[in-house]
Amino acid sequence: MCVIRLWNKKRRVEKMGACFGGLLLSSAVFVAGTSGTASAAPVPLRGVIEGFYGTPWQQSDRLDILSFCRAEGYNAYLYAPKDDPYHREKWREPYPAEKLSELGALVKAAKAQDVRFIFAVSPGLDVSLHGYKGFVDRQKMIAKLETLYALGVRDFAIFFDDIKDKDGAGQAVFLNDVARELKKRHDDIGSFLTVPTEYFYADMQVDGARKPYTDAFARTLSPDILVLYTGDGVAKGPLTDEALAKAEKLYGRELGIWWNYPVNDYMESKLALGPVDPLPKGNLPAIFFNPMKYEALSKIALATGADYAKDPEHYDPEKAWQAAIKEQYGPLASDMTLFAAGSRHLENDWASIGLADDPDFAACAERLLERWPDREGAKADHKALRQMAAARAKAAQRLLRKLPPEQLEECRPQLEQTVRLAAATKTALDLLQAQQANDSQNERRLQAQLQREFMTIEQQELEAKVSEQAMGAFVRNVAKRR
Repeated sequence: MCVIRLWNKKRRVEKMGACFGGLLLSSAVFVAGTSGTASAAPVPLRGVIEGFYGTPWQQSDRLDILSFCRAEGYNAYLYAPKDDPYHREKWREPYPAEKLSELGALVKAAKAQDVRFIFAVSPGLDVSLHGYKGFVDRQKMIAKLETLYALGVRDFAIFFDDIKDKDGAGQAVFLNDVARELKKRHDDIGSFLTVPTEYFYADMQVDGARKPYTDAFARTLSPDILVLYTGDGVAKGPLTDEALAKAEKLYGRELGIWWNYPVNDYMESKLALGPVDPLPKGNLPAIFFNPMKYEALSKIALATGADYAKDPEHYDPEKAWQAAIKEQYGPLASDMTLFAAGSRHLENDWASIGLADDPDFAACAERLLERWPDREGAKADHKALRQMAAARAKAAQRLLRKLPPEQLEECRPQLEQTVRLAAATKTALDLLQAQQANDSQNERRLQAQLQREFMTIEQQELEAKVSEQAMGAFVRNVAKRR
């Protein structure tokens, strides 16, 4: 059972009704705005997915995130920690009694918070899909899910991401069989979700045509199983309505989104402390945000994701980000804003997600290097940049003193790197002045000092990245400038 929202002339009518597979038959639902125009409804299924690699959250983290979900307007939590052995490597084995008791407590807490607890299994590393072994593994999977059903779980997921096997038809039949059997046994099963092996658009197609795996999986999978995908890439933003429409046309069905932000398991030296990227303004059946292993620090981005999911059409990333930090950090909000501004964008050779780091600083630094030393505005930019660096250093130092110990433990290396970068920025600004004044003695001294500071910053980036394209880029450019 779930709420179906119907448009009825002048008002929205909400009534209880049976839903296809526990999901809305269509997410194309509209509610009236005060001006008489229509706006998109909240995403029906919206939540947090504990789906990262590395140390899973502790029980206290999960209980806390369930309360957070309720407070922020999320209605689902998806349990899928990659390094829970009984979720992935040992998926056939039953949970030990102590772990099962923990899961039962989570299910009970989720119900108390009006949050749907979705239990996921990732069997793809070694699951058998055919013949007698396939039959046995189906029974093992059903037994696993039945154990969680007995604890009160009514929503389930089976994932086939990050594996080598690409038997699309076999996976889909496995999913169909397990979902059908569970629904045959229990008439209150809710949503059933999956993630395919080709789970982002660039990997699903070639020149707009479905690749063999995606074609077989999409054609075979039952229409009442919801497919989640990660957008254009594994971690690539933003995601437009046009890009989502192309993916849904390719798949022949509505797709839910597994959004890989603020997760940072692929580059743990950088914290994802920004807002989630702009995402489709149209209607979605579901969206889940994958967090960092740092539960408390993940809440900045997760709060902005909740704002998006409640009103996709009017989501303003910067506004949501400012509001989240103010709500979560109170008297330290201005300091956290300056620090977090330098830690929003994650990028490597395959990922590029999150808004730009510290755009005000980056823009001022770029102008200064273009204008220095003689063009109009150069001195004003020089002064502004010095003030910005000093403000960021003071903010980081206050956070090092005043953040709660559990949060400080998660971000101390990045705060200390911020202090280093601010100090090197001051040195770089002094160096520019010495060069302009033809003060060769000070220039040599400052050049050597900046080189030492720059080398330390580069060495520390193995553990702590922050503001690489803002303060870091400025220091690098001046250090290499002749």
